[in-house]
Amino acid sequence: MPIDRRAFLRRSGQLGLGIAVSGPVHGLLARPTAQPTPAATSGYGPLVDDPDGMLALPEGFSYRVVTQAGKTTLFSDHPSPGIHDGAAAFPAPDGNVLVVLNHEVRGGPDDGGAVPHLRGYTWREDAGGGCTVVKTTPDGEFIWETVALAGTSTNCAGGVTPWGTWLTCEETDNDGHGYVFEVDPVNLTANRDPQPIKALGRFAHEACCVDPDTLAIYLTEDTSNPYGTVYRWTPPTGFRGASGALKALDVDAGGLAAMAATDQAGNLVDDLDQGDTVGTAYTVEWVPVTDRDAGQGSVRSIDGITRAKKLEGAWWADHDGAPGAYLVSSFSDSHRGQIWHYDPAASTLSLTTVFAVEADGETVEAPDNIVAAPFGGLIVSTDGDADNHLAGVADDGTAYPIARSQMGSEFTGPTFSPDGTVLFAGIQQPGTLFAITGPWTGSTTSGGERGLARTGEPERRARPAADEGATQNAGGTR
Repeated sequence: MPIDRRAFLRRSGQLGLGIAVSGPVHGLLARPTAQPTPAATSGYGPLVDDPDGMLALPEGFSYRVVTQAGKTTLFSDHPSPGIHDGAAAFPAPDGNVLVVLNHEVRGGPDDGGAVPHLRGYTWREDAGGGCTVVKTTPDGEFIWETVALAGTSTNCAGGVTPWGTWLTCEETDNDGHGYVFEVDPVNLTANRDPQPIKALGRFAHEACCVDPDTLAIYLTEDTSNPYGTVYRWTPPTGFRGASGALKALDVDAGGLAAMAATDQAGNLVDDLDQGDTVGTAYTVEWVPVTDRDAGQGSVRSIDGITRAKKLEGAWWADHDGAPGAYLVSSFSDSHRGQIWHYDPAASTLSLTTVFAVEADGETVEAPDNIVAAPFGGLIVSTDGDADNHLAGVADDGTAYPIARSQMGSEFTGPTFSPDGTVLFAGIQQPGTLFAITGPWTGSTTSGGERGLARTGEPERRARPAADEGATQNAGGTR
């Protein structure tokens, strides 16, 4: 394969985790009553309420507002769209940062927060979701924001690819939606004429991650009646990852299969809910999906597979030295969230974290989006019934709060800048993107070469250059 795994881990913010998680990323057990388990003191200390009512952060941390729905402006002069969700940060060629940002709009183009329909970048006229690309300085100061994809629906989370693009997921299979689309953050003109990646199936996609060695893609499904599952797509022989290569595939290219986990007795695990002890491990097989475009009913309706309530984020990183897919299951009756790790070499699924957790006076529960931290461990955003947080899970298993939303809405899309110094994260409604800085543990040294080499001051432009899609402005709106 043409992908260098170590380079991919550097680009996607995983190098610190890939090395540091030589010890377990264990969770803190929750009793069957789902009461929080006290955690050992860790992290950055208690959160300090924000007098402006936005983010509570530890002492020594600060935030910058990057974009705000309806207040900041796209370079097409439309107001910034809202309903933020998954995101990923990429290095810009000039040393700045490009953040691809999902907008989880479920309605049409006239709904609040909808992504403007720009000519050439719109898939369907009846949908208001999509993605924007936000350019910032290395310290998170806003430069510009532009539409990269419009006319999709319910763009929830997604995943980064080893070739430097973002896969955005439609979390609905209604009205012919339910696909994954690819967004190129650097070459915006590559996003013209958007087409779904039908080879990855049509279902209520939540998130995905890519094995940089085999280019297999692991996908989570967040839905009910019945609950969703985890899928694996294996590429066809000769597939070489590159921007635009996935959407060029036929619907039956490669193989799509659903997870079937069995316990030590060989019994099918119907629902991941039954795992409530860290260290629980299952053997995994994969059941082929024969109707991946859901022409005869929902893809998840096949028999003999493992399901879970609210399957959420996915991220590729090492656990105990084994590369694999971290997979989030948000909550159930017996706990308030799980993090699993699938090891493809061993074909095992292991429970690494169980919520809820109390730390520094905060209750952390209901994990959602997930990302590896460049200094080791994981960062999760939460979407629960009580306070919502950005939280860390350290290498030694302790969970700790990093931020608390004071805006009455969930955190979304945590992602680190390429140099590991800025944590970008959103508040979903109405839609605000933040750049959070502070004394990150090891942030100036961890990961070694993962920071970009820069000469001089990064260039600042108020709008994209021609190769970054300025033709959008000339084309106007649809």
